[in-house]
Amino acid sequence: EGFRYDVEGRGNPSDMPAFLPLSPTLGAALFAGTVYVFGTLLSGYPSSRLGSVYPARELGYDKIRGEYSAPAAAIFLVTSLYTLVSLLEGLDVYIQAGIYASITLFGLWVKLGTPVSMPSGPRDHPMDRLPEWDGKTHRFHAGWRVEVDQESHEITEKEVANGHKLTGEAAGRQMWYFDEKEAKCGPEDKSVLDFNAAKNPNASDQIFRDQQIRKWKAKGGKVPDKSWKPATALDTARKGMAFYQMLQCSDGHFAGDYGGPHFLMPGLITVWYITGKDESFISKGKREAMIHYFRVHQQKDGGWGTHIESPSTMFGTTLCYIALRLLGVPKDDPAVVKGRAFIKGQKGALYTSSWAKFYLCLLGVMHWEGHNSIPAEFWMLPDWFPFHPGRLWCHCRMVYLPMSYLYSLRFVYPEAETDLVTLSLREELYCEAYDSINWDATRHWVAPMDNYSPKPWTMRVAQDILAYWERLGGPILRLFRGYGLKFAIEYMKAEDLQTNYVDIGPVNKVLNMLSSWVDGGMDVKDDNFQKHILRVPDYLWVAEDGMKMQGYNGSQCWDTSFAIQAIAEAKLADEFPECTRKAYRYFERTQILSTEVSRATPAFKYEGEESRRRFYRHVSEGGWPFSTSAHGWPISDCTSEGLKGMLTLRPFDVIKKWKQAPPMTDQRYFNAANVLLTLQNFDGGFATYENNRGYGWYEALNPSETFGDIMIDYSYVECTTASLQGLVAFHKMFPKHRSDEIKASIANAKSFLKRIQRDDGSWYGSWACCFTYAAWFGIEGLVLCGESLESPSIRKCVEFLKSHQNDNGGWGEDFRSCYDKRYAIEGMKAYGDEQGSGVVPTAWALMAILKAKNPIDKVCIEKGIHYLMRRQLDSGDWPQEGISGVFNRSCGITYTAYRNVFPIWALGRYAREYIPIL
Repeated sequence: EGFRYDVEGRGNPSDMPAFLPLSPTLGAALFAGTVYVFGTLLSGYPSSRLGSVYPARELGYDKIRGEYSAPAAAIFLVTSLYTLVSLLEGLDVYIQAGIYASITLFGLWVKLGTPVSMPSGPRDHPMDRLPEWDGKTHRFHAGWRVEVDQESHEITEKEVANGHKLTGEAAGRQMWYFDEKEAKCGPEDKSVLDFNAAKNPNASDQIFRDQQIRKWKAKGGKVPDKSWKPATALDTARKGMAFYQMLQCSDGHFAGDYGGPHFLMPGLITVWYITGKDESFISKGKREAMIHYFRVHQQKDGGWGTHIESPSTMFGTTLCYIALRLLGVPKDDPAVVKGRAFIKGQKGALYTSSWAKFYLCLLGVMHWEGHNSIPAEFWMLPDWFPFHPGRLWCHCRMVYLPMSYLYSLRFVYPEAETDLVTLSLREELYCEAYDSINWDATRHWVAPMDNYSPKPWTMRVAQDILAYWERLGGPILRLFRGYGLKFAIEYMKAEDLQTNYVDIGPVNKVLNMLSSWVDGGMDVKDDNFQKHILRVPDYLWVAEDGMKMQGYNGSQCWDTSFAIQAIAEAKLADEFPECTRKAYRYFERTQILSTEVSRATPAFKYEGEESRRRFYRHVSEGGWPFSTSAHGWPISDCTSEGLKGMLTLRPFDVIKKWKQAPPMTDQRYFNAANVLLTLQNFDGGFATYENNRGYGWYEALNPSETFGDIMIDYSYVECTTASLQGLVAFHKMFPKHRSDEIKASIANAKSFLKRIQRDDGSWYGSWACCFTYAAWFGIEGLVLCGESLESPSIRKCVEFLKSHQNDNGGWGEDFRSCYDKRYAIEGMKAYGDEQGSGVVPTAWALMAILKAKNPIDKVCIEKGIHYLMRRQLDSGDWPQEGISGVFNRSCGITYTAYRNVFPIWALGRYAREYIPIL
């Protein structure tokens, strides 16, 4: 009745003409019209505002941010309210009031309640199994050498010799090749080739480190030894840096093992096998090194874990098993026999997780009916559709992109029906006869050990509906699938060019590669496929446990930025001038699409608004990567760390007085700040590669089983604090540039950090193990935002950390903290010291408490500092302990650089920042 009126103030209002008649049909039409106008007609207008922050926003739906403009939101609100009022007209007034109150409360809960980025936990079902190995020591063969920068390009182009050239900046690229001279002279100490997983499944990276130290000696460098006995924290840091500088590569980056997951290399081997087993793709020497890796990591029960510290899983075991068989290991080999016994003991490969099933289907040893649908036609949905694949987290999106292409083609290895290995695998992997299996009935089967994120009923129902769509879709399915397939291959080709054929990660790398081969007529000489082959070495690393596939093409920029900040905070940059200058030059070369070389690549052509809009790509120019400029994907925290690396070193004499310093224009810094500002989410936190374009309920559609929280780009305490640090450092250097935006960004981030802090004072770490790591970022972030050092938020976190300090002064966690979402009960006892302490988590905890700068923490801090000093080796190195990194809640990943960088940083912070306040 509120829409009706009586002009003369008398009579029955309902008898008067309606200003706007209440009609649900009209409301729905208005709402649909609003969606069409702002979601389609005005989307992308004006194009210059794509992905921009308020107030300079597109008028319609911005597919880069996953958000509508303010005018669109206001009109949506009006049309929604009108439709709601129309629907409720005629109901009892109390019922209407109750519905309105419920909607209001829901809105307040969304705005003020627990953020969607708040990790749940602890888990109801913590990990209840531990890995176990046979205790045998394996010796790897000598002969593998690493090369970097332009030399790595030359060696790869010579080895592959397909007439194509590598594109993009060479800085940071690292590749391993077999060298006969190295095989003969090798390391002086052959024990660096030994590996025993029972002692520690984490390789110590001794082959790389031994080579770098030999190079250092050859050019007359001094090597620290036991005669240097540090008496202070600063001198311990100095000795640590004297050792660590020897590992720096010629182009300025710090390299290291970034392996750990077992499920990556089998995918590469499967694609190699399907595409014809080309020798330039994976050579005989590499195949032997890969076989060695699988053998030394096989566990006592015959299985392999999802990663090196994981107990055996069907996911890891099924993939490692088929990898060995495809590499030529016979089925009666003892390792294969043990692996097969494990698989069949878990009811066969029908119970492995979906990603493993996908590779089995490609290989032709599982029917596609046994795999749930991944329809390419989903890409044809309108961009504004509430569940569009363009809204997914980029790693999830870029993996399921080639999966949707290959699934929708129902691609199968062309020789599956005649290949003796695949025919044998059909017998080896299952407990029942292959031809008797009802594949459709097995689509949802998964072993409990693989089922980290059980599919809710919503996803199972959705997948069952899609199964009917696959069977009954007919010509409509074929029509839309054809469009979807065309877009999918176009999108993959764009991703290949945007990343110089590196691609965002190892899973989509190998699947893009296979898709390229299929699209090229299954011709191994296809140009795109051959360009892919050139980038395979970027993902391979060699250590004493053999050849592995890394979780990225390395962690070069990330590790180097931490090393430089550690040197700078300890005020040691001028004492290590060569190291400092090389790193500074590396940062300059690594800023994405900012150098002459990088801007001459096809990737730069895709930086235009139209290309970014078509392929859901956030702005790249000015950001820094996790690995290399050629990789091309900027990340919020990596951009910040690169920016901080440059800004931190500028005041030191070693850079100020350097006449050959590479030029850095102000605009390049402005571009970096722009990348950071555009990556802040609606909740005030910062995501990884992109804004959160989706919704928390997407996790109810997580199809992976093995991984957690993979569907959207959440805000993280680590990314938020790192981005704040970059913005604060930038603001100090350029106080007039976008000053108001930066101040607003800091205020919003502070609120976010407080909202995701747990009741016990801790924060959950999503990218490393785990609570000590997150505490460092949490406290740093609040201090940066101007929080008082006496703040309850800061003091609660400090007390949380102090409650977990061991008697020997150290702290310890392993990946189970991340997996179980609770502080690991035994700390790092498996691969740390006897009390469960480790040097890396101890350094993180100290970094957090030191940032709080409170004299009352003196005893706790000094115990931790003395622990790090005692644990330093005579060489200046620290021991390799447990796995440090993690991703997607459940998978550990290696950072061998952490054992050096963070003890140096914590010791330097103590000496330079904490001692002066006492």
